[in-house]
Amino acid sequence: MKNTKSHVLHARGLSKSFTLHTQGGAVIPVFDDISFELNAGECLGLHGPSGAGKSTLLRSLYGNYKLDEGEILVLHNKALVDIAKSAYWEINALRRQTLGYVSQFLRVIPRVSTLEVVAEPLLNAGASEDEAHATAAALLERLRIAEHLWSLAPATFSGGEQQRVNIARGFVVNYPILLLDEPTASLDAANRATVVDLINEAKTRGTAVVGIFHDHEVRDAVCDRLFDLARLSADQTASRIAGDEVVA
Repeated sequence: MKNTKSHVLHARGLSKSFTLHTQGGAVIPVFDDISFELNAGECLGLHGPSGAGKSTLLRSLYGNYKLDEGEILVLHNKALVDIAKSAYWEINALRRQTLGYVSQFLRVIPRVSTLEVVAEPLLNAGASEDEAHATAAALLERLRIAEHLWSLAPATFSGGEQQRVNIARGFVVNYPILLLDEPTASLDAANRATVVDLINEAKTRGTAVVGIFHDHEVRDAVCDRLFDLARLSADQTASRIAGDEVVA
């Protein structure tokens, strides 16, 4: 499918619910009929209270959750690819080249050094070992991970150190699209400022960002606009009630 617009991501009619098979098949709706578009160099902040579906939406954009309905069109190799209908190998190709993700927590890999953990995505994208290690080292230094820790596995690091390793891993490739799930949640002021700089530098390079930022100062510093899931849900409910009254 050719890209006919400047957008790098189109989300159209996204709906997601969870079925609790151990609770008699109860269905828990998360969000319904969500649509938005994202331009290169733009940051869209997902907004709303806990439970509004922000993290679920972010994971759906990354292909971790299967949608009930809708399509997620991502610009990949000059064509639009629908993540919602892509095979596993196609999603993996998107993740190597086009779509980055920084979760709240680092998935700790036993016996793999911190430097290798951070360098791995760039190696998978085709960079040389020297380039990948040099880029990883520069990010770790910038995020204040002491050099004597680089040869150690991050399993024993503090929560804040692990989050900074996770951020370095997410930014080591210049992805066209980057998904961020509360990247500054466990960070001190100095490291929060560094992450804000990394996000804005990525935007300047043309990276499109979708993120969850509970820290309002970080949100104000990086977001170009907000997508309020709570307001969307309320508007949809009001619309349905109004529609019912008209029909009656």
